[in-house]
Amino acid sequence: MDWTPHITVATVVERDGTFLLVEELKAGRLVLNQPAGHLEANETLRQAAIRETLEETGWDVELTGFLGIYLYTAPSNGVTYQRVCFTAKALQHDPHRQLDEGINRTLWLSRDELVTQAERCRSELIIRCIDDYLRGSTGPLELVRD
Repeated sequence: MDWTPHITVATVVERDGTFLLVEELKAGRLVLNQPAGHLEANETLRQAAIRETLEETGWDVELTGFLGIYLYTAPSNGVTYQRVCFTAKALQHDPHRQLDEGINRTLWLSRDELVTQAERCRSELIIRCIDDYLRGSTGPLELVRD
């Protein structure tokens, strides 16, 4: 049996009670997600999280903590994803930066606003990660060893 989980990174970026999200096209519909993507060759998990956030949102961020490792098997294709999630602080935005293909726009939504659109979430991990963040489940970045 050949089974390989896909390693992804994501960031929870909070500002004034709202969270940075992307609206992206997936399977013909616009869904909501945290800035997230796949780990690339020769980069650390931290580098991947910073890169993906910039590429998908135009925001430079500083990682502030480690939220956790989440396993998710997508019902649409049966692929298992290992999501390494960080917390980050927004530093600077480049409104002219070209966003990754498939990204429609970025949004800042409160948890309550996001919950009213839960059916648009790419996976249940989006709200789960925010809830873990709001519970104070963040650990130090030193827990992730590259």
